[in-house]
Amino acid sequence: MSTLEEQIDIEAPVLAAWEQLHRVHDYPRFVDGVRNAQPHGRNLAHLEVEIAGTERDVETEITDRGRGRVMTWRTLDGLPLQGAFALRPLDRAHTRVQIRVEYDPRAVHEVFGGPGGFALAGAIERAVRTDLALFRELVEARVAAAAVPPAPVAQTPGIVDVNGI
Repeated sequence: MSTLEEQIDIEAPVLAAWEQLHRVHDYPRFVDGVRNAQPHGRNLAHLEVEIAGTERDVETEITDRGRGRVMTWRTLDGLPLQGAFALRPLDRAHTRVQIRVEYDPRAVHEVFGGPGGFALAGAIERAVRTDLALFRELVEARVAAAAVPPAPVAQTPGIVDVNGI
């Protein structure tokens, strides 16, 4: 097994990042190769993945260690992958997101093809870094949008519109 560890700091409270991490249906927005993601059952998710032109359905198990803000995951069929996200508050408005991914390079190459050896490890490392950057953008955009008060609705005094009349 090979292990990859990366981290990124985001400008968002730890709770905002934690909640986004659990929005499984949003995974295609920040996880490279995930085309569709649907949670089911208590801690399972079905992912439709495409890597190097190869499509595959993947069942995953997601386990929370909520108090420590750690979410572990592992695939249940086919390709053996597992990992963890750890969220650490830096202060009230900043969070460090750490990810660890464990994979068998030979199995990844057999299932998805593409480069092997160091080239495969480099491709996985780049993908994880990009995923983290996209996650940061998504969380920071949601936090910024939530901080903007809604615009007031302008109404003309004394005029009532009922069904367009």
